[in-house]
Amino acid sequence: MTASADKTAKLWDAASGELLASFDHRGTVRWAGFSPDGARILTASWDGTAKLWDAASRVLIASFTHQDSVRWAAFSPDGAEILTASADNTAKLWDATSGKLIGSFAHQREVSYAAFSPDGARILTAGADNSAKLWDAGSGGLIASFAHQGSIRWAAFSPDGARIVTAGWDKTVKLWDATSGGVDPLLCPSG
Repeated sequence: MTASADKTAKLWDAASGELLASFDHRGTVRWAGFSPDGARILTASWDGTAKLWDAASRVLIASFTHQDSVRWAAFSPDGAEILTASADNTAKLWDATSGKLIGSFAHQREVSYAAFSPDGARILTAGADNSAKLWDAGSGGLIASFAHQGSIRWAAFSPDGARIVTAGWDKTVKLWDATSGGVDPLLCPSG
């Protein structure tokens, strides 16, 4: 899969390099990837949508709309839900079967990245408001907030879900305890 400024995501044969399919948007496609089972393809675009496609038939299954460009999209570990991050200051949680909105997670400025915890129970968002936020996926409640002195463009869970790493435009990377929300003092002594 490739995502491109030519307003398409493309599926290629890995062995031959042959183009197998093209998935169209009305703006730059920022991200593209497969569902955990490989049966669906998810694309995210600056046209304000994320789109879900059937990988075999290449047919559009659902479209997920934001008020501004979609910066990132991800499947839950079981593929049942989709998470989108947008310049409209929200991340949104969608049902991957029905396409219905389940929940919304707000920041003060654009949300550049969003991810599920390894068990799918929590959601992590990273924003241009100098914060990353940890949410309960079921209730939508805020669990913890992690601060930098500049925009946070990327954040991730450790494989066991016990820690969170954030990377900011303040030229720092911080490691946090995902339970307490505190900076890990052994790895980030200055906070």
